Amino acid sequence: MRLFVLNYARTTEQLEFSAPYTYDSALQLNVLADGRVAAHDQGLMRELGATTSTAGSKTHFDD
Repeated sequence: MRLFVLNYARTTEQLEFSAPYTYDSALQLNVLADGRVAAHDQGLMRELGATTSTAGSKTHFDD
């Protein structure tokens, strides 16, 4: 028996994306190349909505 939902399920596209920030384990924050905290960059927050941790979960805006 095939589940009904599998008749409509589609695979998602994998988009190539490189984040403009890296994780700093000492600060435990995502930081930009110039050392600023990524969550403080308003333009970045408008564009991405949130920074993503290395675990792949969404972090808080006050990260």
